Amino acid sequence: MHKLIRTLGLAMMATAIAGCGLLYTPDVQQGNLLDKKNVDQLQPGMTKRQVLVLLGTPSVISPFDQDRWDYVSTFSHRGRPMVTRTLTLSFNNDTLVRTEGDFFSQDAQQLLKDSEKYKANPTGGADGDKNTDGKKESSDGGFGVGVNGSSDDSPASKRQ
Repeated sequence: MHKLIRTLGLAMMATAIAGCGLLYTPDVQQGNLLDKKNVDQLQPGMTKRQVLVLLGTPSVISPFDQDRWDYVSTFSHRGRPMVTRTLTLSFNNDTLVRTEGDFFSQDAQQLLKDSEKYKANPTGGADGDKNTDGKKESSDGGFGVGVNGSSDDSPASKRQ
């Protein structure tokens, strides 16, 4: 009986704490987060490919209207209403003709600043495993083992 009362008491206390909003709710940012300097580089006459390189993949491409791209971003901060930003690009014959939207209203810069805390570099600043200087470092054909410099102990390598 004592266990039952204690369990019910803990359940009621947990429900009360959850109802008071004392539990942590994280900030949630979804969609495209565009940089103002990239959006400022948009000019009428740019091709879809140029826009794609500059801004990235749009959030929404309508299957019924291939000449309209929508970049949408939502940000939900705990205790505040969700903020939605949109940037709509209109194309004609694969060239940009019009941009419209409220993506950079007055507090969008604060949104960009807040988003910096979510960016991470999982490689720790490493450049990666690609050789970008154009020089080939070894003549092993890219497999790590040369013909005469075999490092395995197989019978085939001992016959040579």
